[in-house]
Amino acid sequence: MPAVTSGKVLVTGANGYIAVWVVKSYLDAGFSVRGTVRSESKAGYLRNLFKSFGDKFEVVIVEDITKEGAFDAYVKDVDAIAHTASPFHMKAVEPDDMIVPAVQGTLGILKSARAHGSSVRRVVITSSTAAVFSSNPDPSRTRILSEADWNDEEVAQCREKGRDATALAKYRASKTLAERAAWAFFQEHKQELPWDLVVLNPPYVFGPVIHEVDKPENLNESARDWYYNVVQGRLDNEALATVGASYVDVRDIAQAHVLALLKPDAAGNRFVCSARSFKWQDFVSAAHKAFDSIPAGNTSYDPSQAKQVLAYDNRKATTILGIKFRSLEETTKDALEEFKTRGWL
Repeated sequence: MPAVTSGKVLVTGANGYIAVWVVKSYLDAGFSVRGTVRSESKAGYLRNLFKSFGDKFEVVIVEDITKEGAFDAYVKDVDAIAHTASPFHMKAVEPDDMIVPAVQGTLGILKSARAHGSSVRRVVITSSTAAVFSSNPDPSRTRILSEADWNDEEVAQCREKGRDATALAKYRASKTLAERAAWAFFQEHKQELPWDLVVLNPPYVFGPVIHEVDKPENLNESARDWYYNVVQGRLDNEALATVGASYVDVRDIAQAHVLALLKPDAAGNRFVCSARSFKWQDFVSAAHKAFDSIPAGNTSYDPSQAKQVLAYDNRKATTILGIKFRSLEETTKDALEEFKTRGWL
């Protein structure tokens, strides 16, 4: 399928941390954008933020993305879709509290695109490495995960334990099952579809915040963790040196959404979009260097001795999409500069 190099993109959940950057990246690349939000109260901020783009940006209200036909009216005249809307919190009681909205929202946008999106040429879904994750049975060695891996173990945990499954397992299962549902739908109908499918799988997402948020406590999960652990220093020295994961800069995953349209070879692929693995002290050290008012943390930490239990192979994203990942130091400095303008430092 040819690349989508111009036209209008529908971005679902356009007021989210990642999604606002996705909207900005599409607009900066010359696309027009129609963003969906759940209420009029969330629309005004976006209209003001992107007012310099004039009529190239519009906001529409989709109150419930799980409702049948929720997106029907809004896919009719767009050239591509970026589906970023999905629940991300750790408050679910039953696994289905997370899984059902994630799966139904994803299938809903695909069904609308199939039935009414005659001009749509590509659909990009924001999944997560949550759908790639697998535990490491041998923590003495780093386990490398790639697009070939699927998080079936936490789907199984949710089925076996129900509400007693961990909060993280419920979230990760929702991302896994939503992505699997997307690929199954595409495979079933691809002979009749005018569009192809691309899925992006970021890990933790960090970096500057441009969405509407009044205080650090109301940041989204990943940015709030970063603020608490790096700026407020909530972890002890042992945790700083031993606890970590993988991350991507929010601007890089946003640019990946643009590249996913521009690159013909992206069609039919999922892409792990991870910059690198980290321990929290890596960010604390970079933060202290940028702003010496931030405590130095664990000064005995040696990054060369840090053991990563899991890491993600990002070669597919760098070769096919052509992503150039920002450094940890740049992500840290830019996030802190932005927090400073908000009075949060």
